[in-house]
Amino acid sequence: MTGKPTIFTKVLVLIALLLTPVLFLYIYTNQVSVNVVREEIQSSSLNRLSFFLQQFDSTVEQLAMFPVILNSDPYLREFIDRRSDKPYDKLKEQTRLMQKISLQSVSAAWTNDLTVYLPRDQIVISSNIFKSYEPGDIEKFAPLKSWTYDGTARGDARTPGARFTRQIVDPLGATDPSEIQAMIQVSFPVANISTMLDQVKTGGKGDPFLYRSGFSPIGSATLNDGSVQVIVRMLDGQSLEESGHFVATVAGRQVAVYYVKSRQLDWYLVDYVPVDSILAPIRKTNLLFYTALGLLLGMSFLAAYLLYRNVQRPIGKLLNGVRLLKKGDLSARIRYRPNNEFDFLIDRFNEMAEQIQDLVQRVYAEKIRLHEATLKQLQAQINPHFLYNSLFFIVNTAMLEDTRSVVAMAHNLAEYYRYTTRMENRTAALGEEMKLVANYLTIHNLRLGRLRCELDVPETMLELHIPRLLLQPIVENAIVHGIENKPGEAVIRVSGSMCEGSYRIVVDDNGVGMTDEAIARMEQQLALPQEAASGFGMWNVHQRLRYVFGEGAGLKLSHSPLGGLRVTLTWRGDSEDGAAIDRG
Repeated sequence: MTGKPTIFTKVLVLIALLLTPVLFLYIYTNQVSVNVVREEIQSSSLNRLSFFLQQFDSTVEQLAMFPVILNSDPYLREFIDRRSDKPYDKLKEQTRLMQKISLQSVSAAWTNDLTVYLPRDQIVISSNIFKSYEPGDIEKFAPLKSWTYDGTARGDARTPGARFTRQIVDPLGATDPSEIQAMIQVSFPVANISTMLDQVKTGGKGDPFLYRSGFSPIGSATLNDGSVQVIVRMLDGQSLEESGHFVATVAGRQVAVYYVKSRQLDWYLVDYVPVDSILAPIRKTNLLFYTALGLLLGMSFLAAYLLYRNVQRPIGKLLNGVRLLKKGDLSARIRYRPNNEFDFLIDRFNEMAEQIQDLVQRVYAEKIRLHEATLKQLQAQINPHFLYNSLFFIVNTAMLEDTRSVVAMAHNLAEYYRYTTRMENRTAALGEEMKLVANYLTIHNLRLGRLRCELDVPETMLELHIPRLLLQPIVENAIVHGIENKPGEAVIRVSGSMCEGSYRIVVDDNGVGMTDEAIARMEQQLALPQEAASGFGMWNVHQRLRYVFGEGAGLKLSHSPLGGLRVTLTWRGDSEDGAAIDRG
């Protein structure tokens, strides 16, 4: 099979071939859309600038009409053509004209100065009360008929003195200052422009300013001088049309510069916006594009996943099941249900595996029965010499006419053998085992007369099920090999404990004990097979624990605090383990 592409691989290649032209067409369409959006954004920026400039020019044009309107005012004509030089009449007409000029000045949206120069009387009537007649004013302003900018000499376009000025003379055709009867002048400070630019800048991403070659730019109060100076140098080096745009690099960032010419002031309104801000809608379009592209790819992956789930995975499950059978795992079954035609193949495979397992299990059944017989044989291997000693004790005590001891011995012996001869169950409650140990110790105490036993097992452990006749051989070993060979009072202590599913029964004695070498040697014998340790009682118990509770169970030998030997039985399980053992 190596080197041959699978069905799944072939289908994936087919999907890729189908998707490739669709993706290329989609990418081309997206690029065209992005270019259209970019052009629309540029056009929109220029239109916004033009709209603002129209409002700007309208305001400037309104101010430019003030001198024309005032020149036709009857109050002004009356004052210019007056025949009386009486001080009272002159002051009255001058006051009336000043009120008229002030009202007209405040009617404008911008702060302005509306002024009438009367060279014959060498007086100035103005909305600005601080204005005064200076010799040479007529010669200075008379030839000017368009807006002029006064402020570059001060070096800063935003100083209070920087302003735009426009005037007319009376009579209108006069060119010689000596012929001029009156000059009407209107001016406004550039602070009006800065304020208007501040309003335009609010909420926007640009930084608009007014530009004219040879003059300092006029901008908002928060104008970025560094960036503006870079753009001004670029504008100085170009031949500007009525409107246009270009891209420049300012402080390491690309900016789009837009400009529109004012028909009133003959200055350019310039605005610049970071290209990143302009491309934000384009990025949104790209995001939509990539989202759609991701959905398309996601649908492709979904199709591949469905193909994998409904075709490739069932085939893989069948191949894996065959491999497990080949390795000898006869319990291998395929639990996967694809709900398609593969269900039939999976069902047939499971039936075949079940039949093979059934045939093999028949062979193992005999081994299991042999194992159970071995357990019963181990249980029956309890040392029978105990019975002989007990019967001899009864005979000797009866001859001494000690009926109380005879009755006690007979009663405990009967209880002992009634328990040990019941073979229908392979397990018993720990409480029953403790009662058997008590009977056994009472029998030995009657024989020895110097035995003291201590039984301390928690009540919660008494319901645990363990293999029958598990504790008695350990106690018997303590008496026969530890206590009988040592004179004086004999002590046997049986205690129990449990911790997180792990249980311990500890049997201590104050007998002769064992050396470290003897303990190590005995623990080695516990691990020997039956043929090498036949008839060995502690080996019997150790093997039964391992048979029932697994590899972690068994006996541990150590020195007892009482001075003799300590034997610890350990296993893991719960109170239901015994029932499970009985049910097999």
